[in-house]
Amino acid sequence: MTDRRDPDPGNNYILPRLSWSCLRVWQRNWDVFFKTYQVNFLPPFIEPLLYLVAIGFGLGLFIGEIDGIPYVKFIAPALLSISMMNTAFFECTYSSYVRMYYQKTFDAIVATPLSIDDVISGELLWGATRSFIYSSVMLLVFTLFGVVSLPSSLLVIPFSFLAGLLFACIAMCFTAITPSIDALNYPSFLFITPMFLFSGTFFPLSILPSLVQQLAIIFLPLTQLVIVTRSFTLADLSPLVPYSIAWIGIVTLIFFILSTCLMRRRLIV
Repeated sequence: MTDRRDPDPGNNYILPRLSWSCLRVWQRNWDVFFKTYQVNFLPPFIEPLLYLVAIGFGLGLFIGEIDGIPYVKFIAPALLSISMMNTAFFECTYSSYVRMYYQKTFDAIVATPLSIDDVISGELLWGATRSFIYSSVMLLVFTLFGVVSLPSSLLVIPFSFLAGLLFACIAMCFTAITPSIDALNYPSFLFITPMFLFSGTFFPLSILPSLVQQLAIIFLPLTQLVIVTRSFTLADLSPLVPYSIAWIGIVTLIFFILSTCLMRRRLIV
């Protein structure tokens, strides 16, 4: 793919060249999503119900409380955080790869006045938006079950967009360097699955060795999501919340630039 509107065909610039045109890419994905809304809105309704019944109300009967918190209320914010992660990550890996490689959607869009940076930015915004949509639906389900505190839990809704953008940017980096769609299984198993288990989701970080706790807090993105979301849903602000929000903001910016550069390098030939 060659972008004839690129004023720097040598591709030597680093910062993304953003414009409002990226919203056209976002709108394209939005329209496609809502054409099949019956299917797309089913998972965020069913998934939290299954987890709440099987783990929260089932396993939770044997566990009781963690740090004075009923187990079902302990895992509810973790399930929200996992949804933010999975929704954005898989949207900007498998779905974006299909649009790029198989459907040739990126080629078609770049044939218009939109640039490659517009395409990538629009994809990232859509990944964050989908995280926002799914998290909002899940939060509604959790509210109906009474496992989250209001009104503080409503802060999860805007936060889910930032969290989704973080994982969308990370995912797009993998999409940019993966040689085939099958190779996307590696970040899924080696990056997403360990975080799913060791980010303070189903058990507190405090039971892990001190070194593992520090590594999780310093390096694992999902740990930051769980800290912030649990603080909001329990109406109990953790002293780590400012650190986690700053961490998410800085890392999102870094990976936004990196993902755009990597995708530009892959698409401009």
